[in-house]
Amino acid sequence: DVQLQASGGGLVQAGGSLRLSCTASGVSFDYYNIGWFRQAPGKEREGVACFSRSDGSTSYADSVKGRFTISSDNARNTVYLQMNNLGPDHSAVYFCAIVRTVESCGSWYLSPGQYNHWGQGTQVTVSS
Repeated sequence: DVQLQASGGGLVQAGGSLRLSCTASGVSFDYYNIGWFRQAPGKEREGVACFSRSDGSTSYADSVKGRFTISSDNARNTVYLQMNNLGPDHSAVYFCAIVRTVESCGSWYLSPGQYNHWGQGTQVTVSS
């Protein structure tokens, strides 16, 4: 079975940083796109960033460009989301998801509907 484990969330003050991790078991990230999403209370799940293991391409939501960085550690089968200069509006449950594809991570891979395997979320809370 494919399992995704998201971790690294927590409570941080505004202006602080967190690094989220998404580790897969039961599957290798080769030939997959990996996405990070977030969902705040009462809001729809939205795409944050995408990484393609096939070609290393990335895509980011406009709201996080310059603040968030997605990267991959192939040996650990883990994808990271480095989040810097966090603000209260970044508070949400963050999820990672994967889909098997050789396509590049264009902006369309920020849509939750593109993914078919999801991990449990990790809570990020940013205090003002």
